[in-house]
Amino acid sequence: MLNILQYDPYLEPYKEDLSLRLFEFARTKKRLLGMEGKLSDFANGHKYFGFQQETHNWTFREWAPNAEKAFLVGDFNEWEGSQHELKAAYGGVWEIAVPGRLPLGSKVKVKLVINGTEVYRVPSYIMYAVQNEYLELDGVIVEPRYEFKHKSPVLKDTAPLIYEAHIGISSEEYRINSYKEFTVDVLPRIKKAGYNTIQLMAIMEHPLYSSFGYQVSNFFAVSSRFGSPEDLMELIDTAHGMGLRVLLDVVHSHAVKNVGDGLNLFDGSSTQYFHAGGRGEHEAWNTKLFNYGKDEVIHFLLSNLKFWLETYRFDGFRFDGVTSMLYHHHGLGTSFDNYGKYFSRDTDIEAIVYLMLANELVRQVNPNATMITEDMSAMPGMALPISEGGIGFDYRLSMGVPDYWIRQFKEKSDEELDLMELWWELTTRRPGEKNIGYAESHDQALVGDKTLMMWLANEAIYDSMDSHTDSLIIDRALALHKLVRLVTFSLAGEGYLNFMGNEFGHPEWLDFPREGNQESFQHARRQWSLSENENLRFKYLLKFDQDMIALEQDHKFLKQSGSLQQCWIKNQDKLLAYRKGKLLFVFNFHPNREQKLSLYMPSKPELIFDTDDNKYGGFGPRSSFTYQEKNKKLELLLAERTAMVFQFSS
Repeated sequence: MLNILQYDPYLEPYKEDLSLRLFEFARTKKRLLGMEGKLSDFANGHKYFGFQQETHNWTFREWAPNAEKAFLVGDFNEWEGSQHELKAAYGGVWEIAVPGRLPLGSKVKVKLVINGTEVYRVPSYIMYAVQNEYLELDGVIVEPRYEFKHKSPVLKDTAPLIYEAHIGISSEEYRINSYKEFTVDVLPRIKKAGYNTIQLMAIMEHPLYSSFGYQVSNFFAVSSRFGSPEDLMELIDTAHGMGLRVLLDVVHSHAVKNVGDGLNLFDGSSTQYFHAGGRGEHEAWNTKLFNYGKDEVIHFLLSNLKFWLETYRFDGFRFDGVTSMLYHHHGLGTSFDNYGKYFSRDTDIEAIVYLMLANELVRQVNPNATMITEDMSAMPGMALPISEGGIGFDYRLSMGVPDYWIRQFKEKSDEELDLMELWWELTTRRPGEKNIGYAESHDQALVGDKTLMMWLANEAIYDSMDSHTDSLIIDRALALHKLVRLVTFSLAGEGYLNFMGNEFGHPEWLDFPREGNQESFQHARRQWSLSENENLRFKYLLKFDQDMIALEQDHKFLKQSGSLQQCWIKNQDKLLAYRKGKLLFVFNFHPNREQKLSLYMPSKPELIFDTDDNKYGGFGPRSSFTYQEKNKKLELLLAERTAMVFQFSS
């Protein structure tokens, strides 16, 4: 059961801690399921709580153990509720059976009496919620009906090529975009770009648009800003028909503090869903923290995962904020520079067990699902199977890579690029674990930071991206943008992620309408037309990205980490060469000097990709190569800030 020690012998001193994970995991399952139960049978809260249409009536149930009375109120009973009082059932559950049907589209809340005071709450399992005139959320009774036409694609041995997307900012217009418009306008772009997986952000309902979807109020509700549940179903079904899988960026690490909209103080007690006192507060995020050791909370969150898999047919999850879950200090101000920091009194074993339960559940519901974790601490075993002593995710995000690139361009000159440091940053993994590599995600685009293209080009991006304007700044920016992406794509993981628009160097940052910017949509949209304008150089980066992604489609090398072979690395000359699968990658990072390189190669390779090609905004082909059959030498002359990719027949 502790095969993880064979992957990483340095974990041997922490064998008892690793065993404790498995022991608590088994003990929790036994407590929840008995001896032979399955998590997939346990995680059915969405089929019991909330509104359930039965043969002759609607049944509504809510869990509020601290309430004294409960009423179902809405516009169907003029928000009065005396005729719709819920009865107390077992375990703090309240329920009511309403003959016939409640009107679909009705706004609804639960009125609870707590210590003699009436309070109103959005039902915890509501599938849809809208903002009312008081800027608060009302639940809405819905019964989504959509006939899925397409089966989910199965990737199996194919590397996930992930397009991270936000529905609301996906329009070029100064407004919030919709599920339907995304389906028509953006899905074809993603398909054409060659990505095989979409990661959707901000789907779970959140009151504050500018929270980027990371302060969730209603865990079973789709964001009504973008449209209806059926609209999201159609989006996912259409994506499946295109051969695209769809992942949900799921937020189980914390919840919004709003009282009335979400779960905070739902039944008047601070401990219904969350930890008591300071342990239940995330001071940096100003949010509430779940009690992962409480059976009802485990049931709620696991049911939530099964709900998204079954009802909307998502193909897996990217778990947000996992570092915050793993440690009582949430990773704040902590440098994880030795193994002891992963296994200490600061480690939240209940949260680890929950993540293990979540992974096992998802496998039971959909064995082909993809599970990705966002963990900046690099907890050992995060992306190893539970059966081997791991936590069960398929992939972890290579979170250090974007930070590395930002530091390089923010703090250092191009001459100071350290190739040994670069190689270490891009190739170092937890033994046996798979990563998703990326040069930048939405994190690097948020207000207060800059995208890579903005770090490279700065103000020149506004007036020098014209194809007919000579600019050394833009020449450098385009060249490095391509090199950064190619080396990250090929080295930093067994999969790859790109945030919407970054593939063509989308300018500026992300900033949602708010009081501080006069409610402007200027930076809460994607300017697709920049990449379609024949007079602008953004088109070159888009073409480059499409052809780079095609390298993996054609050669399937990303998952072949075991075949990685460093052929040359010389920091002084800024030269790097390596083989992966049947491909040879050769880079000259030098800012102003062409370089010669001689490599032993057993057979003559074929050039298939040159970053300096003029179709990518380069000046080439300037680089050249010859192969000497007699001594098996590949002789290369590489132009400055360029890279070439070669293919071997065997």
